[in-house]
Amino acid sequence: MPLDLRPPATVAAAARRGLALRAEFGRGGTVVGVARARDLSNRRTLSLDTVRRMASFLSRHAVDLEAPAARPGHPDYPSPGRIAWLLWGGEAGRRWADKILKQEARLQAETKGYA
Repeated sequence: MPLDLRPPATVAAAARRGLALRAEFGRGGTVVGVARARDLSNRRTLSLDTVRRMASFLSRHAVDLEAPAARPGHPDYPSPGRIAWLLWGGEAGRRWADKILKQEARLQAETKGYA
């Protein structure tokens, strides 16, 4: 069974939210993050390498969500880190990318006769 590398609707919704917040507040993310959000929000099929980059980014930047301004109710909400997180698909993107990478590892093991 081939991997389904088309982002689910929940990931697209998070990316759209990130784009809207970036437009509203003028902060958060880079040109790469904005490009990723456009791909995710349009549910474009991604490469496996892109999914790996998503998983890496979201894993490294989860700590950004611990900043006070990353939490609703703070006067500086949303923080640039919160916006960047959403541009890359947010928590839904993290779960999806991790799931894809686990599926890919299983397929690799099966083709090598380890499963």
